[in-house]
Amino acid sequence: MKLIIYRYILREIRPTYLVSLLVCAFLVLSTRMLSVAELIVAKGVNASLVGKMLLYLMPDIISFALPGATLISILLAFARMGVDNELIAMKSAGISLYQLLPPAALVSLISLLGALWLGVVAVPWGNRSFKDLVFLMAQSKADVTIKERVFSEPFDNVIFYVNSYSPRTKSMTDVFVVDRRDPQTHNTIVAERAQMVVHREAKRITLHFENGTIFMVGKDLDSATTIRFKGYDLTIDLKDIMASLSSRKRSPKEMTVKELMESIKTAGPDSPEGAEMMVKLLEKVALPIGAFLMGIIGVPLGAQVRSRGRSTGLGISVVIFLVYYIFFGGMKNLCEANAISPEVGVWIPDIFLLVVSVLLLWLTANERTIAGALSWRWVRRLFPVSSP
Repeated sequence: MKLIIYRYILREIRPTYLVSLLVCAFLVLSTRMLSVAELIVAKGVNASLVGKMLLYLMPDIISFALPGATLISILLAFARMGVDNELIAMKSAGISLYQLLPPAALVSLISLLGALWLGVVAVPWGNRSFKDLVFLMAQSKADVTIKERVFSEPFDNVIFYVNSYSPRTKSMTDVFVVDRRDPQTHNTIVAERAQMVVHREAKRITLHFENGTIFMVGKDLDSATTIRFKGYDLTIDLKDIMASLSSRKRSPKEMTVKELMESIKTAGPDSPEGAEMMVKLLEKVALPIGAFLMGIIGVPLGAQVRSRGRSTGLGISVVIFLVYYIFFGGMKNLCEANAISPEVGVWIPDIFLLVVSVLLLWLTANERTIAGALSWRWVRRLFPVSSP
């Protein structure tokens, strides 16, 4: 009998789980589309590269959406069963709410394992691959944009004019370059030859000029300097290719667990960099546990919904999801600022979810409503005060 009920509940959760995951992923993806649209419009990125970019972003997006999808699917499933009086019928048959937990716990465990794999393996790979792809696109765009005897701007605020250019060897002759990246000084470089050197690991491009002159002019045209050189290197960092990706070295979200642990030892756990990396390391476990606990909370919350089942349940799910991430984000900022130890602060949102889930399960199993639990009368019953 129980196996039949478990299969029934799983069939109720499964379609909602998949739809909720797609909807949550789409909502998160829509917040990232602005930077992607910037690349399409401003950088001329083609559709195939956009597809790769979205593929690399998906692990991070799905890991963020998993807790919300788990909560929504389980809450809506139990809300529908409650509205149709199926939970009452099961209770009349001697099946308690605790006995209905295994299907929800199984789905929550799948979410936990999925989020754990995403955080440990897929998310660092996706973020690292995304940054590498942006760099390769910038390099490719430079090859395409630099044309002979035509003014071009392959990189932001760096204007080129060359007499001849070889895409195969990346060599140029009779080069004229205007570098306006520094707001205080504009540099104009005139050289006989130049060579483009790509440093993929360091995420930068170096332009090596030979036999030329640099004209340095102040912002207000109040100063000017002329420098002659036999050799001069102009470096184009990744931050000059795309402002939102400003680091030459790997950021914590691109690092694997091993790399994070090594970086924490190097930077020191008490340093700001060490605290940030410690938060990112613990986050790989804390967020999956949060997804599991959200699924457990969905059972009593869904059973409490008596009217307007799906709409009410969806609204409650969204509120809990937002509150959890706001709470988690606040604790994360405090930990990175060393106001709270990361080893303690990262777990506080999960401890809060654990306490709430146990309390809601107890209330619902004992036929007490959330509104009644919050009333002053119920508090006075728990803690009676004798009259003098």
